[in-house]
Amino acid sequence: MKISDLISRNKHFVSLEFFPPREKSAWPGFFDQVEKLKEINPLFVSVTYGAGGSTQDYTLEIVSKMKNEMDLEPMAHLTCVGASAGKIRSFLKELDAAGVKNVLALRGDPPMGEKNFVPDSEEFQHASDLVSFIGMEFPDLCVGVAAYPEGHVEAESLEQDLVFLKKKLDLGSDFAMTQLFFDNDLYFSFLEKAKAIDIDKPIIPGILPVTSLNIIRKSISLSGATLPDGFMESLEAAENNGGPSEVKRIGTQHAIKQVKGLLQGGAPGVHLYTLNKADTCLEIVKALNS
Repeated sequence: MKISDLISRNKHFVSLEFFPPREKSAWPGFFDQVEKLKEINPLFVSVTYGAGGSTQDYTLEIVSKMKNEMDLEPMAHLTCVGASAGKIRSFLKELDAAGVKNVLALRGDPPMGEKNFVPDSEEFQHASDLVSFIGMEFPDLCVGVAAYPEGHVEAESLEQDLVFLKKKLDLGSDFAMTQLFFDNDLYFSFLEKAKAIDIDKPIIPGILPVTSLNIIRKSISLSGATLPDGFMESLEAAENNGGPSEVKRIGTQHAIKQVKGLLQGGAPGVHLYTLNKADTCLEIVKALNS
């Protein structure tokens, strides 16, 4: 089923994101975590796609299993940096043959080692090119795109980035999912700015529960996300006084507060970045239902 149809019929949903383990030997443990998270009845699940398509085959195999063996509604991430039309066409044909009707269209990270990447020579230069391609060749697929509440790290401004988002949605994508953020005001401000330029399709907030200092440091380094005043200090104090378990407790409580505030504020649902771990997401959903 198309995620766009599911969103229109459900309110206050939870969806989940997973990434393919690099080694197949890790798959039994990975699918054990996925099975545990079926308990929360996610509206859909997404599976990432490694830089340059490095885990493309794994993504396809995993979403196929989720769809046909685990009774989940999956969405495959698809990046276009370094990809040819033939390669993308082949991937989408296999996706369609497996009964998977949803894809997240992304530009993707720059090639390894290229800090000042300019995609002038790429067959697909932007996610909008991928959205157009899918719309022309696979019109029955549901297409999601990425949104950035604080602006993409390469964008000149948040306003410019919103124009790019509108272009992706106007070209035929059905909804957007945000990059991680830690302050709900950023999301609601982003929605207001989006509405002001006539963006009216669903924008699902993406939430990363902080379970370690390494995770949050890496996440803000890659994404450029900012932190609420005092949040990092509270996590560092927790590490010093209570150790990793206390960091996880504080990070999980912050995520619970975020999710509750987002749903109460009118977000259509929330998308949890699981990091392939079930326990924290189960705790968050249990708190929502209590």
